[in-house]
Order: sequence, then structure tokens, then C-alpha cells
Amino acid sequence: MNMVQKAKEQVGALVNAAYLKAAEAGELPAGVTLNGSVEIPKDTANGDYAANFAMASAKLLRMQPRKAAETLVKHMELEGSWFEEVSVAGPGFMNFRMGSKWYGDVLKNVCAEGDSYGRDDFGRGKRVMVEFVSANPTGPMHMGNARGGVLGDALASVLDCAGFEVWREFYVNDAGNQIEKFASSIEARCLQLALGEDAVEFPEDGYHGDDIKELAALFTERYGREWMDMPTEERHRRMAAFGLEHNLPKMKSDLCRYGINYDEWFFESSLHSSGYVAETVEKLTENGFTYEKDGALWLKTSEIIGGKLRAAGKKEEDIAKLELKDDVLRRGNGFYTYFAADIAYHRNKFEQRGFDKVINIWGADHHGHVARLKGAMDALGLDGENRLDVVLMQLVKLTRDGQVVRMSKRTGKAISLSDLLDEVPVDAARYFFNSRPDSPVEFDLDLAVRQDSENPVYYVQYAHARICTMLSAVGRAVPEADAADLSLLSTEQEKELIKQIAALPEELRVAARDYDPSRVNKYVTELAARFHRFYTVCRIKDAEPELMDARLVLADTVRRVIAISLGIIGVSAPEKM
Repeated sequence: MNMVQKAKEQVGALVNAAYLKAAEAGELPAGVTLNGSVEIPKDTANGDYAANFAMASAKLLRMQPRKAAETLVKHMELEGSWFEEVSVAGPGFMNFRMGSKWYGDVLKNVCAEGDSYGRDDFGRGKRVMVEFVSANPTGPMHMGNARGGVLGDALASVLDCAGFEVWREFYVNDAGNQIEKFASSIEARCLQLALGEDAVEFPEDGYHGDDIKELAALFTERYGREWMDMPTEERHRRMAAFGLEHNLPKMKSDLCRYGINYDEWFFESSLHSSGYVAETVEKLTENGFTYEKDGALWLKTSEIIGGKLRAAGKKEEDIAKLELKDDVLRRGNGFYTYFAADIAYHRNKFEQRGFDKVINIWGADHHGHVARLKGAMDALGLDGENRLDVVLMQLVKLTRDGQVVRMSKRTGKAISLSDLLDEVPVDAARYFFNSRPDSPVEFDLDLAVRQDSENPVYYVQYAHARICTMLSAVGRAVPEADAADLSLLSTEQEKELIKQIAALPEELRVAARDYDPSRVNKYVTELAARFHRFYTVCRIKDAEPELMDARLVLADTVRRVIAISLGIIGVSAPEKM
């Protein structure tokens, strides 16, 4: 249950009940439907919730806002509600102060819901696919993949908590130019091993990493020189297959180590072999969105996007400044482009597999591709504008001792995901990378391994471990919430802590709405901070028995909510540190 939302709804009900009484008494005009909203003010010195109904409805009530607010408060009955006090402030705000019942009910609610606390039906069971990482299987995963993996996985968890039916997917680009380049790179390294490095020139646009040399050595070890007599096409097919057979299990293993598992690894090659790419392009042609030029087949991208902009009221001169261009779908040699395959893949998501919403986690360098792909979905009648969303994430910068780090101390090569996880704990990597996607990340390798309060993930985990240690040492079982006198939790530190506990369902709803799982980081960090303040001021072991029981319930509830929150972002909640 979202106790914050329920409290807001109760404020609205109290205001409307007061209006009906005032209208019946002839002090306010009858037949009015009040407008207004209820918010939590930044400064709660005057109240926990503020309602602006008197100001928003002043004209309808034919009364000055403050006078209307005073009239409403005069007729307000708080008995039996969660509120103990209501007052008028400023031009007509009605400020409501929580009573002890709400604070106790928050803890009882968490106890009743258990590990399901925070879950909501905001998504109403809609089917959502989150596609993330989808790194080319031609080499090791890099820092962008490391960040995209956490953002995608954490977002999928947030959406699941918010009531969506979530599917995690990795799109394997195992076809097209990059795979041909992959095979050519392995071939060149194999030839260098066989004939000498100086005898064979490595392709300038090939993959130059040491991983290609390693693949070439493994390929040569398995096949010797028998491949040298094969036709080039067969040789490349075998080398690409060998490379993928080696790289894909490594990618899966690294991601599993990172706490990421997928519902499906979807292969681009299946779209080509099944004829689905050709069929998709033909459908675009049937819909009138393609044309032939210079032997190639083109998508009318500029017409599609331009039409959408005009419909939205964009001026022609502004559209012209965008310099929209059309896209090749099929080259003159008959091969389909990566963009054509991407269109087919997303058509498959919507049309074949029936997802209501598709969310892609992409690097910021893909921003120009977003409108093109949405437009292609619109051209297929799949409402890409509303059903396809793309989260663009900014760059990652690794630092050590205040200096940018690009090479691994262990391997001497560019730092890969695997190298990163050799240097820092998985929990730290996930916590640090789960920051706002639209902001660059500076990942401090020194901070990530520190075991003090400066390290945010350690700070939160320590709060959980501290509670576990205290509950074990206190020598008294935690009572059921219904059995404790929770009205005794009356200090400012206790109330602020309970307010933070109550905020989780709303934080998860907003995180799902805004595709921003970093809200969970902020939430649980603040929860840990409020617990530390509470624990410093409010004694538990030395308290009177009834107060001790109430505080044990509070502490145990914090422990549970920290564990739930960390679990959502894929971080562990240790019992000892």
C-alpha cells in the first residue's frame, strides 16, 4: 500500500466532507466541485501535507482564498483520520499534521506486506521489453556496456515492482558488416601466424584488439592450416562462427557475474534466415515509404519524420534546419543494411511478440537513430512514437587518485567489464553505475573499494548490517507490529525515519514513470542516513520494555526496507560487515 498516496487521498476526502458541511450550513455555495491538489511541502514545520483547494476553487466558492480555507477548516472533522491538526497558512493553504496512528499504520503495513512492500499496480500488467547492453559480440564489453547493463537491469526491476510484466533481452548482432569485419580480422591474424606478421597486412578497419590475436591462436590450434584451402566465404563463415562460440559464453558469464540474466538472447541472424527482414522491407514498400535510387532501396525517412513534425506544428524553416536524410534499406548488391534489420527486429517485438511498450537503453551517441526508428515503426502502423522509448545514457569516466584511468592494472589493456569486476566489488559497480542516465558518471575506483561512510554503497550496507547485529545482540525477540505500542514512537528522528519508510512505493512509481532507477539509490541512501540519526539519539537496549519493543519493530522494518531497496538495484544486503 502506498501510504503517502493514501494520506493525500484522505486529505482530499476530509476537505470535500468539510465543504459539504459548510455548504449545508449555508456558509459556502452548494453544487461546487472543488479543484486542488495535496503536496508534501519541502519544509514540514507547519504541516506534513499542504492542500491548495481553497485557492484553486476560490472563484467557484465566490470567496477570498484564505477565508474559504478558514471556513473549510471550521467544518473539518479529523476524528478517526490519520491527522491530528489542520491549520490555515499564507494566502489559503490548509496544512495537515499527521497523528501517531499514521506512523504506526506505516509499520504495520510493511509488516503485513513483507518482501512485497513497495510493489504497485501502476503498470496494470502491461507487457514491457527492456533491451539493454546488446554489445557487438566481436570483443570484450566496455564501460558503456557496464553502465547500460545496470541501468537496464535496475529499470526492469523497478518496472516489475510497479506492476508491469517485464522481459529482459539482449540483441546479438551476429550478421552484417561487423561480423564480416570480425571474420576478416581473425583471418588476417591467422595468416600472420601461418606466414609471418610482416607477410600479411592487417585490415585498417579491422578489429585491432589482442582478443582477436587470442581467437586466431585458438582457431589455428583447433584447425591447423586446413582452412587455408577453403573458399573465402566458407573460411569467413567458419571463423565468425568460431569467434562467436568463444565470445558469447564469455559475455554471458561476465554479465551473470555482474548479476544480470536475460529472458532471451535474440539473434539478428534469425531475422535474415527467416526472411523477416525482407518481408519487413516489402511491407514498408507496400505502405508507400520506399523508393529506388542508384540501385539501392531507400526509406523515406525525411518524409516520415518531416510529416510528424508538421503535424506537431513545427515550422518549415525549422524542419529544413534539421537536414533530414533518407536511409538505405537494401544496398545495390542486394544485402540489407543494419537499419533494415533493426526495423525488422522492432517490428518483431511489437507485431510478433505483442509487447505493449519497448524500452531500449542506448549510448548518447545513438541519439540520431531514435527519431528514425520511431518513424519506421510509425510507417509500419505500429505507433513507434508512443510504444517505443529510448533511454540515452551519458559517458563513463574511470578515475584513480584523481586521474583518468583507461588501462587495466592487471592486463595493461583498455578496461573491460571483466577487468572492472576484478578491481571493485559487484555491489559497488552496480550502485555507482545506477545513477541518472542523462548525466555523465565519474567512477572513482579508489572510493568504490573504501570501507567507510564516504563510500555510499558501504554506508547503506553498513546500516543494514548494523541493524542485524543490534537485533542479534539485544536479547529480545522483535514483536509483531500489532503487538507493540507504536504510538510511543514520537521523537522527531523516529517520525522522519517512518516517513522515509513510507516513501518507497511512491519512489518506485515515479522511478518507473520516469525510467529513472537512480531514485532507488537516493531513497535508500537517505533511509540509511535517517536510521543512523535515529540510532544515535534513540536508545533501544536501555529503553523501557514497551518503548524498546516499539523501537525494535521500527529498526527491523528499516532493515527489511533497506534489503528490498538494495535488491531492486541488484545490490546485496549483508548481515555482517
